Amino acid sequence: MLNEVLIESVLERPPNSIYKYLDSCKSKPTMLKRMMMREMWLWPQLGSVLASMMFAYAMFHRYFPYQLRSHIQRYTLKWFGYLYPFIQISFDEYAGELHKRSEVFTAIQSYLSTKSSTEAKRLKAKEVKGSKSLVLVMDDNEEVTDEFQGIKLWWASRKSAPRQYSSFPFYPQSDEKRRYKLTFHRRHRDIITGSYLDHVRKEGKAIAVSHRQRKLYINNPASGYKTRKWSSVAFDHPATFESIAMEPKKKEEIINDLMKFSNGKEYYAKIGKPWKRGYLLYGPPGTGKSTMIAAMSNLMNYDVYDLELTTLKSNTDLRKLLIDTPSKAIIVIEDIDCSLDLTGQRKKKKEKDEKDKEKKDPTCKMREGEESKASQVTLSGLLNFIDGIWSACGGERIIVFTTNYVEKLDPALIRRGRMDKHISLSYCCYEAFKVLARNYLNLDTHELFGSIERLLGETNMTPADVAENLMPKSNVEDAISCLKKLIEALEIAKEEARVKAEEEASKKAVKDAKVNAKKEAKLKAEEAEKKTEESAKDEEKCIGTSAKQDVKENRVIEK
Repeated sequence: MLNEVLIESVLERPPNSIYKYLDSCKSKPTMLKRMMMREMWLWPQLGSVLASMMFAYAMFHRYFPYQLRSHIQRYTLKWFGYLYPFIQISFDEYAGELHKRSEVFTAIQSYLSTKSSTEAKRLKAKEVKGSKSLVLVMDDNEEVTDEFQGIKLWWASRKSAPRQYSSFPFYPQSDEKRRYKLTFHRRHRDIITGSYLDHVRKEGKAIAVSHRQRKLYINNPASGYKTRKWSSVAFDHPATFESIAMEPKKKEEIINDLMKFSNGKEYYAKIGKPWKRGYLLYGPPGTGKSTMIAAMSNLMNYDVYDLELTTLKSNTDLRKLLIDTPSKAIIVIEDIDCSLDLTGQRKKKKEKDEKDKEKKDPTCKMREGEESKASQVTLSGLLNFIDGIWSACGGERIIVFTTNYVEKLDPALIRRGRMDKHISLSYCCYEAFKVLARNYLNLDTHELFGSIERLLGETNMTPADVAENLMPKSNVEDAISCLKKLIEALEIAKEEARVKAEEEASKKAVKDAKVNAKKEAKLKAEEAEKKTEESAKDEEKCIGTSAKQDVKENRVIEK
């Protein structure tokens, strides 16, 4: 056997760390010689002991009844637990029936990235924007050590293969299960389960934030087998609130509202509301609704989740997406008025159109039946997604709707409490133009600004059109030529608006004239009909009077 010092040291370590301890002893010649002499005696004895154990184990499984074996195994494990001085805690990657990724697992992964880069032999490299070097994480079936308040701990990464295998090769296999296993001596149970795990969770979240790469997510089409709900790409949109063409007061109001929400966890808990907020962005095309979303993401360091409703089959799929969306997220539904038919009036109209088509072509029912099955998300399901019970699953989320025609939306969808703040993004004003001039031409003032201010007050032009005219198209163009080009475009737009207004006025006048002509013709027809009726009544009176006179004359003659 090993000497007493070696035995005590080995008992204080898990089995995987014994060889590391033996390597450290190579620097001590005396101890190394003793160990080599004892190893010559130890290994033959160890081999015979292992062979005897394997023989006994085989006999146990072959000849002992199953009922007796279960009792023996249970008490053997219980007895071994008294002798084995270490405790193990496992942290699975996915927890719960809805396959939601564990936030604790993610925090542990970030925390161990600093340890694994110096200790682990097998690593996984991840490239993160803004980091000076690659972020290294521990590979599967690898182990690293950690120390906390003088206590030594061991972290191991484990991966288990899926239990269910598909008989069809074209169906994907279910995801492999990954977990982290923490091993420590049982005498330190209170410290590890108390302060150490909280320390790991907080440090892991801080490290994740420092290495955070904003991402743009899109929901995957719903399928019959298990797949990831979201797919992502790196989100590197350069838009900021400083570069957005908007009135400064309105811009400051939006920034203050966003920052108040970001720091309002305790406030939302106090008032009893889920930690979420809805924003409705509406206005003509080209007024910067998508750019506003990118600026919100860059300001708050939130990921963007672009939700495509037409790929969902039911309201249940919508709830699953909400559950799988983490905190610090902006959930976006662009052009909400065009995504689905979410109002009863449009549904009735659609059903009426379908009936008309069925009468004309019976085969259209089969074709459109498949399309109707493609998405059955209802207005009720979307309302519950925004403000129902399921909306409380998670926190620190922003929900953004965009639309070009706010009047088409159902009032229940955009009321306060669901869409808390309505932001109107309209045509370019003079203050917005000055921001664009500073961004595109590096100009804060110019003598042509007065003409542009006058024209912007007389005609409507979106910020996208203004920016396109201010952008130099070649190296020859300078700031003055771009400003003149914008003035020319504004004058053309003004003239087009005037011509369009005149055409609409003339069309309206023609329409009114036709309406008036129809009214006059109707009145004339009514008057003619009235005169005809009156003349008919007069004739009836005359005929009646003459008939009475003839009767009287006949009576006189008879007498």
